[in-house]
Amino acid sequence: MTVKRIGLYGGTFDPIHNGHLRVVVELLSRKIVDQIILIPAGQPLLRESDPTVEGAIRYEMCKLAIGDLPTGIKELVSVSDIEIKRTGPSFAIDTVEEIEKLHIGEKELYWIIGSDAYANLTKWHRHEELQEKVSFIVIDRPGDNGDGIDIGALDISATQVRSDSQLNGISPSVRKFITERKLYASK
Repeated sequence: MTVKRIGLYGGTFDPIHNGHLRVVVELLSRKIVDQIILIPAGQPLLRESDPTVEGAIRYEMCKLAIGDLPTGIKELVSVSDIEIKRTGPSFAIDTVEEIEKLHIGEKELYWIIGSDAYANLTKWHRHEELQEKVSFIVIDRPGDNGDGIDIGALDISATQVRSDSQLNGISPSVRKFITERKLYASK
C-alpha cells in the first residue's frame, strides 16, 4: 500500500488570500504532499485578536478559493470544519488526533506552517506530542533566509486584504463573496 502524505494547513484564513493559495499550489506541484486539508481555526489562542468574521464564513471562503485553483491541484485540496465546530480553543494537537481517527490506514501527516509561527512552536499546547505525531513543513516568509522551504512566498497578509477596498490579493470567487456580503473593506 502506498503511503499518502497529507498536509494539514491550519490558519485563521480571515480571509484566505493568494499567499495561502501559493503555498497550496507549490506544495502539491512539487509533490511534497499528496493532498492538503485546509483547517480554518475556530478560536486561535496565539493571535493578538479574534477573527474578524465567524468560522462558518471563513470555511465558505476556503471552499470557494479551492474552486479557483488550477485543475489538477484543486482536486487534491479539501476544507475541514473540525476546528470551527469545536467549542473552546483551537489546539493543533486536538485537530491532529481527530484527523488521525478519520484517515485510517497508511498515511503520514504534515503540519504546514510559516517560519514565523514555527519559531513560536514551543508556546503551542502539547507541542512535544504534536511533534511526535506530525512532520512540519516550514514555509519561509518573504525576506526569510531560514531553514524552511522557499516557495517564493507572496508578501501579503489577511490584514492587508481586509483594509484594501479593492480586495487585491484574493481569488475571484472569494472577492465576489466578500463584496456580496459586505465583509471587510468592501463595506
